[in-house]
Amino acid sequence: MITAHQLQVRAGARLLMEDVSFRVAAGDKVGLVGRNGAGKTTMTKVLAGEALPAAGRVDVVGEVGYLPQDPRSGDPDQIARDRILSARGLDDVVRRLRESEVEMGSDDPAVAERAMRRYSRADAEMHAGGGYAAESEAATIASSLGIAHRILDQPLRTLSGGQRRRVELARILFSGAETLILDEPTNHLDADSITWLRGFLKAHKGGLIVISHDTDLLADTVTKVLHLDANRQTIDVYNMGWHAYLKQRETDEKRRRRERMNAENKAKTLTDQANKMRAKATKAQAAQSMLKRAERLMEGVEGERKADKVARIAFPAPAPCGKTPLTAEDLSKAYGSLEVFTGVDLAIDKGSRVVILGLNGAGKTTMLRILAGVDEPDTGKVIAGHGLKVGYYAQEHETLDTSRTVLENMQSAAPQLTDTEARSVLGSFLFSGDDAHKPAGVLSGGEKTRLALASLVVSSANVLLLDEPTNNLDPASREEVLAAIRSYAGAIILVTHDEGAVRALEPDRVLILPDGVEDLWNEEYAELVSLA
Repeated sequence: MITAHQLQVRAGARLLMEDVSFRVAAGDKVGLVGRNGAGKTTMTKVLAGEALPAAGRVDVVGEVGYLPQDPRSGDPDQIARDRILSARGLDDVVRRLRESEVEMGSDDPAVAERAMRRYSRADAEMHAGGGYAAESEAATIASSLGIAHRILDQPLRTLSGGQRRRVELARILFSGAETLILDEPTNHLDADSITWLRGFLKAHKGGLIVISHDTDLLADTVTKVLHLDANRQTIDVYNMGWHAYLKQRETDEKRRRRERMNAENKAKTLTDQANKMRAKATKAQAAQSMLKRAERLMEGVEGERKADKVARIAFPAPAPCGKTPLTAEDLSKAYGSLEVFTGVDLAIDKGSRVVILGLNGAGKTTMLRILAGVDEPDTGKVIAGHGLKVGYYAQEHETLDTSRTVLENMQSAAPQLTDTEARSVLGSFLFSGDDAHKPAGVLSGGEKTRLALASLVVSSANVLLLDEPTNNLDPASREEVLAAIRSYAGAIILVTHDEGAVRALEPDRVLILPDGVEDLWNEEYAELVSLA
């Protein structure tokens, strides 16, 4: 259970929420909603104890399992399976069991005897933590989230951003925590995994706080909605499911408009009458009373909610280039003995529109990183054609320097811009005033997405490499990105689970990984997008 008492939440000097109180009890499934930048991620950090509020307090009863948008915790050399088991402290127990099994085969009786005692103690701990069924439970959760068995045996450092995030989600779900706080849990999940996750969260007996732009997930799981109103810097609590919340919000807006209009009409009548009366000295006092009453009428009604601001996103006019600005020949990549893909050839002509499909772990992100020059292939080469200018959007925002400010990141991406020009572009992406001086590391996932997209806008790139560009975006901002994809005149290579993004792209070709098969696009491939 989590109870918030008169919270004040800030991002740096900027006030996000003030005097906010609410309670999440066992069985409550709460959708935390609001536009990008409203403070949803910051609020979850405060509720999870990862950050402190500027004022007020949070009381927590029971264990909390928290999935941040950008999970980077854990030893990079730790095996993925052990990372999941560590949620119940079983990783160390399993390690001691395996070591003891080896030592029990020793020819030295003393070593074998000590190993038997160690094995007995570890076995008792294993049963106390759920027994060997716990290992099976962890494997089942991992498999349901699209984590292949071979991935469980890999160190975390060898995993892609999407694989790493799924491991962390599996760890949180396996933990048995009473309250789950999940920030965009469906990012990087395929359709089958999302369906399984909905069922898991519906069956969860404890509390749940979830941030998600997946409206189907919210509709299936949420019993209460907390709406963060960035304009009024407060939270509206709706004790109802998702669809009822949407209807109630619409009803509330109509009521506010009606009350505001009635109050404005009455205030205007009083003001007009007061203006006529105060010309006469004998009626000046009565006129003043009418004016004060008109003011009180306007103070007593809540104005319409201001429309949420939306970033104006348009990709750059591409720089001139040759007929085939980017070519890849015989690309292959492996991590240790694990082969990701091999023998991939690709030619990107001017204005080409290519979508890369493949199951999770097939190497889609790795392929984009190689084409962007971030990673080197094991074999083959990437050939830059005449005039090539690559713009790379990374799903985990690796292109951003989190130690530098928003403005410094923009100036690094486009050194030719003046300070005023850089601020103007940032303003169109909703970074205004002091926001330009915020460290990129404190931005929410949606804000990092907007900053990374802003860097693309000033790049004059003629080949865009886009890795899940609609993740972390609210519906209005997502539509802006889709419109930018539709109108961009240069070449695009796209990796996405978002069927809408593929429709906006209107691809002419598809690259299937890990086999490296290239084909002309047809609608049959559209069915694979959400599954890939």
